[in-house]
Amino acid sequence: MTVKTSRRARRFASLFVASLAVAVLVSGCSTWFVDRTSSAGSGRPVAESTPTGEDVDADLRPFYDQVLNWTDCGDGFQCADATAPLDWQNPSASEITLALVKHPASGPGPRLGSLLVNPGGPGGSGYGFVKDSLDFAVGDALQAQYDVVGFDPRGVGRSSAVTCLTDAEMDSYLYDILPGGRGSQEWLDAYTASSTQFAASCDKNSAELLGHVDTVSSARDLDLLRATLGDSSLNYLGYSYGTFLGSTYAELYPQKVGRLVLDGALDPTSSNFDVSIGQAVGFENAMKAYLTDCLTKSSCPFEGSADDGMAKIGELLAQVDSSPIRASDGRELGSSSLLTAIIYPLYDATAWDYLSDMFADVLAGNADYAMQFADGYNGRDPDGSYADNSTEAFTAINCLDYEYTTDPVVVQKQNADLVAAAPTIGPWWSYGDISCTVWPDKTARTPHAVTAQGAAPIIVVGTTGDPATPYEWAQGLAGQLSSGQLVTFVGEGHTAYGSSSCVKDVVDAYFISGTVPASDPRCTS
Repeated sequence: MTVKTSRRARRFASLFVASLAVAVLVSGCSTWFVDRTSSAGSGRPVAESTPTGEDVDADLRPFYDQVLNWTDCGDGFQCADATAPLDWQNPSASEITLALVKHPASGPGPRLGSLLVNPGGPGGSGYGFVKDSLDFAVGDALQAQYDVVGFDPRGVGRSSAVTCLTDAEMDSYLYDILPGGRGSQEWLDAYTASSTQFAASCDKNSAELLGHVDTVSSARDLDLLRATLGDSSLNYLGYSYGTFLGSTYAELYPQKVGRLVLDGALDPTSSNFDVSIGQAVGFENAMKAYLTDCLTKSSCPFEGSADDGMAKIGELLAQVDSSPIRASDGRELGSSSLLTAIIYPLYDATAWDYLSDMFADVLAGNADYAMQFADGYNGRDPDGSYADNSTEAFTAINCLDYEYTTDPVVVQKQNADLVAAAPTIGPWWSYGDISCTVWPDKTARTPHAVTAQGAAPIIVVGTTGDPATPYEWAQGLAGQLSSGQLVTFVGEGHTAYGSSSCVKDVVDAYFISGTVPASDPRCTS
């Protein structure tokens, strides 16, 4: 199992704090929600891009020379669509659409070009991230001097998107309780059947696109967007999975690297299992940090030591696995949904108090609060609709970016290693690779170090207590890159630019003036 490496997940987790202040009460617990509505704008044309006109192969020239027609899409934003080759190895065969949104530089100060932003995932919408959460995506100083551009990568959201299931089918795929108990042969057979059906639906509904949503293809799209925006080099802020996209770009186009910041880094040398076990340990440690904090408060639903709390959470997961709790809407809270509900607020330490409320509710035999958290992670709205295709895109992209084993001996050893490394959540984290072992398209990529020889300085940000992208991955990537500079935040939570004033100052100075710290500042605030 791997989970989303996304600043979007942290953003929604952090909204617990703000939205619960104005929450409504449903079935005795607080309901939080994210306002995804915004002004649609007039749709009138407002600007055209001036592409760089650089020399590219003849079959790529129609793409690199295209003019983006920006239209008003409300709240000071401009929107446009770009076209890209479906298959970069055969550019003239077919095209896809990439959706962009831009917030023009507001001043004061000279315009420094475009700053492209990716929130992670994979499967996170950069379009929605920038348009709905601009101040969270980048600070005022960067908004003043850069055109901030969000984009949905191929396979995602408003771009040519992977489509698999109806809302009702997605509910069944994500929330149905499988028979036999997790890890039993009956459960494995049912999980394999569910995963096979999901893969077949994706293949049926997205067959042409499905084999071309890999990160290398997205990195080539990124270079195309750079050129159509009129920038001779790429300025880019990538969070979480967006760091993998950014490092892949740097490997492919080192001479086109402008100013790159990679916050919450993935290590490109990691296998899928490395990612899975790293995240399991990361969230296990984040849970211990939460419990250590929780036990200092009278409102904490746990007693004794942090280890006692971890044991209680393990018991709770086992309890709902064998006896799910029915929510008021009829769905059942099992171990998979409860683990998702636990993970979601662990992305951001400011949401820990609400994690305590959720645990108290589940310990009292109620499921609604936990279901709200699981729904938030899964992008499910209260009416049962899904706001995006992040689950489908997450799976489709990951299945092409990593190799997955079907060797039962290896699988059993990996599961044992997960449980040994993360005794509380490891038993519920295992067997997650089955979805990709039955996927219709396979990867040609193997994990390897990325040096990006000749690239301009690249800042890699790592947080010591990051559960989704462990700090060691940032250290690894910064060490591989020939021009990498590590910036450490000593703290908790996923990514650091929005939570550390020190990191923010370093990143802003780099983007605005090109200042690279002489050494790791080891930020503590």
